[in-house]
Amino acid sequence: MQCVCKDHVEIAIDEFVDEYEEAPDIVDLQKTQFAHWAPPTHCEHCEAAARFLVV
Repeated sequence: MQCVCKDHVEIAIDEFVDEYEEAPDIVDLQKTQFAHWAPPTHCEHCEAAARFLVV
């Protein structure tokens, strides 16, 4: 699972496919809220705002 910005979503998808050998689900963090989890505010690859959850 990775929280990434728009610029790094392709890298996160590639890493997921390399590890799990299947396509991930992509969740837009601007359109989705979670009851018991707050996503990180910054991308895991840079300091930009996290936009997508790749799971």
